[in-house]
Amino acid sequence: MAHSIVTIIPVYNHPDTMDAMLRGVLAAGLDCIMVDDGSDANCARVLDELAVKYAPRVELLRLAVNEGKGGAMIAGMRHAQQRGFTHVVQIDADGQHATGDIAAFAESSRQHPDAMICGAPIYDESVPKARLYGRYATHIWVWINTLSLDIRDSMCGFRVYPLADALRAVDSACIGKRMEFDPEILVRMHWHGVPFVNQLTRVTYPQDGLSHFRVLRDNVLISKMHARLFAGMLLRSPVLLARKLTGRRRSGALT
Repeated sequence: MAHSIVTIIPVYNHPDTMDAMLRGVLAAGLDCIMVDDGSDANCARVLDELAVKYAPRVELLRLAVNEGKGGAMIAGMRHAQQRGFTHVVQIDADGQHATGDIAAFAESSRQHPDAMICGAPIYDESVPKARLYGRYATHIWVWINTLSLDIRDSMCGFRVYPLADALRAVDSACIGKRMEFDPEILVRMHWHGVPFVNQLTRVTYPQDGLSHFRVLRDNVLISKMHARLFAGMLLRSPVLLARKLTGRRRSGALT
C-alpha cells in the first residue's frame, strides 16, 4: 500500500493556537483531522469556523464528551484508517511543537515506513525545569519496560505512527486514554516489534500556555501504567531478551 499520511491534532480548549497550528500543517503539505475532545462552547465554535475556513483539507471530528488525549487520538486514528491513510502525524494543539518540523517527520516516515517516528525534543530556556526533570522518571521506566534505549523520549506528543501497527497495539490491550497514552502505546508497539526512529525537534513552552496535566490524577494514572507495563515486561522478558540478542524485531506479536 502506498504511503499516505495525515495529521491528527487532539484539541481540548485550545482555541487561540489552532489557526497557527493548522497553517503550519497545511504549509507542510499535509491535510489535518482536528479531534475536538469535548471542548467548551467557545473552543467548539472556533474549531467549527476553522474547519470551514480550511475545508476540504481540514476535517473536524467531534467527541461528545472529553475522553482524554489518548481517547481523542484513538478516535482520530480509526477515522484516518477508514479514510485510507496508512500513517498519522500526532502533534499537540498548544503550540509548543514546531510545525516547521512536520515535513521532516513526514519524510522520515516515508524513508522508514515500518517505523514509529518519535520526537526527541530540543528544549529552549522556556521549559519548566521541574517538568524537564520529572519526565526522566517515565523515560527510565520505559527503558526498563522495553529492555532497550530505543525510545529516547517517551512523552513527546510530536510523532508519526504507522497506523496499522498503532491500532494493533490499541486493540491488543486496554491502553490508558489520558496522559499515560503517549508512553504506553510506544512500549506496546515496541513489544510488537515495531522499529523506532528518533527525530530531533524544537520544543517551546509558551509562557501563557494552557496545560491540561493534572498533577495528582495524571501522576496516579502514569504510576499505575508503569506498574502494569513492568508486570507485562517480566512476562515477556525471555522473548524481549532473545530479540535484543539476535537483533530481530518482528518475530511475532507480544500481546
